[in-house]
Amino acid sequence: MKSYTFRIIIELDGKKGFHGFVPFLRGVHACGKTVQETKKNLKEAITCHIQGLLKDGEKIPKEGKSFESIQSFSEKELSINSR
Repeated sequence: MKSYTFRIIIELDGKKGFHGFVPFLRGVHACGKTVQETKKNLKEAITCHIQGLLKDGEKIPKEGKSFESIQSFSEKELSINSR
């Protein structure tokens, strides 16, 4: 059985809960009150998206090797003056 892996990102969405998305699958977004609920909703959104692609005769996209990084900047680097 073949397996597919998609990177997901889940962010805090103010006081409303969480927002998640799949960078590789444009337009695939989901929300939830908790991280677990958001992950569950993203899984459902990914499944619907892939089923739609297959129905349209398209192949399931495969995310290639990717590099993810978080970069920090100082106020000085961003030219932000402390008040």
